[in-house]
Amino acid sequence: MRAVVQRVSQASVTVDGEVVGAIDEPGLVVLLGVTHDDTEEKAKTLAAKIWTLRILHDERSCSDEQAPILAISQFTLYADTRKGRRPSWNAAAPGPVSEPLYNTFCAALEALGAKVERGRFGAHMDVALVNDGPVTLILDA
Repeated sequence: MRAVVQRVSQASVTVDGEVVGAIDEPGLVVLLGVTHDDTEEKAKTLAAKIWTLRILHDERSCSDEQAPILAISQFTLYADTRKGRRPSWNAAAPGPVSEPLYNTFCAALEALGAKVERGRFGAHMDVALVNDGPVTLILDA
């Protein structure tokens, strides 16, 4: 499981002209990629790590600040670009595997007390955000 985590001052996801998820205050945007050997346990562990990651201002975490998280599925995080000019997506788990794990990740955050906004799994999404810092981290679980 791979996550790109960005500290933001605001962010939103739009699908077909409709805002489906948004945060209007400082928090995190998490782009989440799932690979074939990922498990529910990995999803829960990564959720806990991100919830307590001290990357907000003054080394605070989302759990300290009750800051919101916008979680977006992102299979392209597992692109293999080592050969040629066309990425291979073989390392990304297919939807029937990755969608339940994305939902487990989001539910684990909510169980920890997070306010979670979501993108729409499998949709073409327009993501808008204001990266604060900028702060962007890549986490592998």
